Amino acid sequence: MKYLFAGVVATLSMALLLGENNAGEKAKHTIPEVMAKAMKGGLCKKVATGKASDDEKKELVELFTSLTKNKPPMGDEKAWKKRTTALLEAAKKAAAGDAAGPKALGKLANCAACHKEHKG
Repeated sequence: MKYLFAGVVATLSMALLLGENNAGEKAKHTIPEVMAKAMKGGLCKKVATGKASDDEKKELVELFTSLTKNKPPMGDEKAWKKRTTALLEAAKKAAAGDAAGPKALGKLANCAACHKEHKG
């Protein structure tokens, strides 16, 4: 009986850890790929200024989703998660047609601040 209980506790603990950290979910794009397309390629700016098509908005959401699943080359992982999740939420709002999305993207897409803390 105690082995059954221990097994159940271990299984639940593992499920909680995997669910919370998105462990096992691999990012579709690497950080350099996201930066090349979203930032250097101008996609984020295009969405932030309201000039992007619906497909481009969806692509930005996909790219920023990958960004949240990657680990930062350096710096605090919680700060990385907070920054990348904020970018993703703003991109999702923009893709949904919420006027607050593009405005938030314009403010959140601060390359220097992020690179100072996380770029290796």
